[in-house]
Amino acid sequence: MLHRGRSGGENIPARAVTRTISDDPLGGTVRRTVLPSGLRIITEAIPAMRSVSFGVWVGVGSRDETGPLSGVSHFLEHLLFKGTPKRSAMDISAQIEAVGGETNAFTTKEYTCYYARVLDQDLPLAIDVMCDLVANSVLDPADVETERGVILEEIAMHDDEPGDEVHDLIVRAIYGDNHPLGRLISGTEETITPMTRRQIHGFYRRRYTAPSIVIAVAGNLDHAEVVRGIRQALAGGPLDTAPAQPASHRPAGARVRTRKANTVVEPKETEQAHVVLGCPAIDRFDDRRFALGVMNNILGGGMSSRLFQEIRERRGLAYSVYSYASQYADSGHFGVYAGCAPGKVHEVLDLIRAELARLAADGITDEELSRGRGMTKGSFVLGLEDTGSRMSRLAKGELLYDDLLSVDELLARVDAVTADEVNRVAAELLTRPMSLAVVGPFDKNDTFPTA
Repeated sequence: MLHRGRSGGENIPARAVTRTISDDPLGGTVRRTVLPSGLRIITEAIPAMRSVSFGVWVGVGSRDETGPLSGVSHFLEHLLFKGTPKRSAMDISAQIEAVGGETNAFTTKEYTCYYARVLDQDLPLAIDVMCDLVANSVLDPADVETERGVILEEIAMHDDEPGDEVHDLIVRAIYGDNHPLGRLISGTEETITPMTRRQIHGFYRRRYTAPSIVIAVAGNLDHAEVVRGIRQALAGGPLDTAPAQPASHRPAGARVRTRKANTVVEPKETEQAHVVLGCPAIDRFDDRRFALGVMNNILGGGMSSRLFQEIRERRGLAYSVYSYASQYADSGHFGVYAGCAPGKVHEVLDLIRAELARLAADGITDEELSRGRGMTKGSFVLGLEDTGSRMSRLAKGELLYDDLLSVDELLARVDAVTADEVNRVAAELLTRPMSLAVVGPFDKNDTFPTA
């Protein structure tokens, strides 16, 4: 019997073990195989579609890095596309594009994903190319230097986007510079510049192990053929066997220490000021996450939300204003963003704080509960209209939650959210001391409303 837990780990079977997870009426048949190496394969067969999305998800991200190696996961993401003993960088891109497919990758705080989307008939090619680049990258020293320059340009470009930078600042304000969750996914110029090929290769081989990898595939496919193709592509390589000493998982349930509420100001000559109010929130395993999702939609999740109506529609003080929640294995944070004229920042912050206080004190109406549930359900179901989003759902369920709730189960969880549950979440979170991040034409010593 396989044992599964929060960490994403499980006992590695002596032979491949396959089981059917579900036959979802809104999707297709979902099957899961665990190989003897510990690598997990999960597929959703959707015969009505003519495309397939194939993703290799590795359970390692920027929070798994030490300070001196900050940005190594993202650096590695770039390098894996630069070539293997079997293929050059040109071969990797040309072979997929020759059949009209597309391939890309992204790095987050807790995982890295490499994916391709192709016609169903070209799935064997996608399997071979993507498995090859993830398992067998050469990491040529010349490519390391080339991509170092690319990443430094990417960091500089990000610094030119104040609307993005302010979200990094609020995370730093909440978690601090010394906590992995507070660091930039890309790393900084100070960490990327001295990083060596040996350090990157060591991280690659230590952390990219079979038990830490989930391969998720969705579209017109046959599960057994997908498994055979993956096993053939990985045969004899570093992902064909379980490591002698598997990399340790992040501890489940460990408390993440956050900083006391504070203000971070980044002076920048911009036409618009960008602000985020934020506080620690709940982790992704917390049962209150469904109530939080409904509350978020009511407060700042759309054009009918309280923040949008009050700040943009009634007063015209901001073009963009919204709230959001980010959740990790052992922590999370909640934030409210607004972009406005620099001279309106104090007024906008006062209005945001007033809306937070009103929701925390007075709760929501029945009409808002109904609308919040509907928005939550709609955004989820409408997001499953293509094979890429379905592939992501499979992978996240397996890699992040060790569980895959069906569409009907998820909708039922949202429908079960009550006004009292939303009100309790609002009263707890929205009364917490709020950190503030500001990017705009200000001085670091400028003061902003704190209550």
